[in-house]
Amino acid sequence: MEAKKTDVTAVGELLIDLVQSGTGPQGNPLFEANPGGAPANVLAMLGKLGRRCAFLGKVGRDAFGDQLERTLQGLGVDTAGLRRDERIPTTLAFVHTLPGGDREFSFYRKPGADLMLRPEEVDEERIRNTRIFHFGTLSLTDEPCRSATEKAVALAREAGTVISFDPNLRLSLWDSEEEAKKRILWGLGQADIVKISDNEVSFLTGTEDYPAGAEKLLAAYPDIRLLDLTMGADGSMAFCGKHRVFEDSFHLGGVIETSGAGDTFCALVLHYVLEHGLDLDEAQLHEMLRTANGAAYLVTTKKGVIPSLPDAERIEKLLRENR
Repeated sequence: MEAKKTDVTAVGELLIDLVQSGTGPQGNPLFEANPGGAPANVLAMLGKLGRRCAFLGKVGRDAFGDQLERTLQGLGVDTAGLRRDERIPTTLAFVHTLPGGDREFSFYRKPGADLMLRPEEVDEERIRNTRIFHFGTLSLTDEPCRSATEKAVALAREAGTVISFDPNLRLSLWDSEEEAKKRILWGLGQADIVKISDNEVSFLTGTEDYPAGAEKLLAAYPDIRLLDLTMGADGSMAFCGKHRVFEDSFHLGGVIETSGAGDTFCALVLHYVLEHGLDLDEAQLHEMLRTANGAAYLVTTKKGVIPSLPDAERIEKLLRENR
């Protein structure tokens, strides 16, 4: 990949995940304010791995916005492209943990500051000077952020930048399933790298044969050079050129919640691509998936996302001890 100033630049939501962390003396739930947002989570993990990253998005002119900006800066993420909204508060998401560690989200986002990013506020220079540009679909649900995201993607394509896309399906944020599908398919049409989950494959293709569904998407979007399919506890797959590779998940117990597992996985994939490029052989794909699975497992053993992200030493220790 061409040498550029920044390794990964992402656009999208930066918000507060309010995660239940016990109950008060009167039995009411207590929530901890954790920094989050899928694109920001990806950058935070890459920052912990020493990558040079930049975030483009919007938060409110409030205490939560201050917390989020400090958090990214503390991880070495460039926040010069982070804008502040003077009227709309920082977006909130209440995270409800379900039995087994899965979760549900209740978003306070009608509107939220992340939706207010305008096309003219997009930092064009940072997009032109990045090796990988990453985005998801939450910034495509509403205007003006949808137009801002579309502009950012167009700039990345013009610059010849590798584009990474994560559908990150949250149906409650869309006006209809048809609209969600339309925007996700648009994203697939822009991407060189796709990280997609089993439920997203099923949503788009109507099949629960997830590898077959992934093949269907690749046939429809042949410009995708690397597609990574995550299947939770059932492992992950990589589709790259003629190669089809599977790696099992880590079944070591201790899972508390799965928030951020997909974002962590995505970050490790991008980290690997930055090191090795996109023409990967089977051995490299196995190594990439195993490392990404390990990092994703580690983040599920703690509450919250960004505060729970593992460093390189912890990931390497897990892989070394579980060969």
